[in-house]
Amino acid sequence: MQDFIPFEIIEGDYDSGMVLLADHAMNRLPQAYGSLGLPDEAFRRHIAYDIGIEGLTRRLAATLNVPAVLGCFSRLLIDPNRGEDDPTLVMKISDGAIVPGNYPITDEEWNFRLDTYHRPYHRAVERTLAKAGASGRAPLVLSLHSFTPAWKGVPRPWHAAVLWDSDHRAVLPFLELLRQPGDILVGDNEPYDGALRGDTMYRHCMTSGTPHALLEVRQDLIGDEAGIEAWAERLAPIFATLNADPALHEYRVFPSRTGPYPA
Repeated sequence: MQDFIPFEIIEGDYDSGMVLLADHAMNRLPQAYGSLGLPDEAFRRHIAYDIGIEGLTRRLAATLNVPAVLGCFSRLLIDPNRGEDDPTLVMKISDGAIVPGNYPITDEEWNFRLDTYHRPYHRAVERTLAKAGASGRAPLVLSLHSFTPAWKGVPRPWHAAVLWDSDHRAVLPFLELLRQPGDILVGDNEPYDGALRGDTMYRHCMTSGTPHALLEVRQDLIGDEAGIEAWAERLAPIFATLNADPALHEYRVFPSRTGPYPA
């Protein structure tokens, strides 16, 4: 059933001190799953992937010459940005769309998707971060996502947002640099809260004390090549400035707002 590798590693300078992650980069499914019973249109929506993020991540990785890890399967199959015990790991309904191929789902199939797609992606992230941190210097991890321009009919005014739990080291300067030109509205833990127990940032950064931040860009702003290019040009110097700060290359564990870490 594994007709494709569930992750892609973009090679770069592992001594650069930066790693990019894109959990929801692609909307692909293994052939054996067909379309999970959904129309083709569903895979052009945000329920299947983060629109614009694959292109943005590739552009930034190439510009900065840094490694990146991309998720190659649709979040409709299994969501790599959820903990293994999260009930929303395999969505039965997503933004009003019933997913027939996910309901009912047996324990065997649930565990198969974990073993075949979710866990290999996270092992790829672990290997990449270990390689980037081989010198003992913590890598700066920047995770890229995108959000819809409106939710349930309510417009979202933010052009971008930074999400985080309690490790503020990269977040505060990141917010300042994003807001500095004065031409965009930047959310701080909006439209979502970044403290999500078991998600990618929690699993790979919060628990190890690795400096990090999660960036969300509004999807209509990066929905085509021109938008991706414009945001890559905006973000590349900001990422480089953050990466140049020695304080963002130290391991330091912060208590999570979600509660104690597992023993």
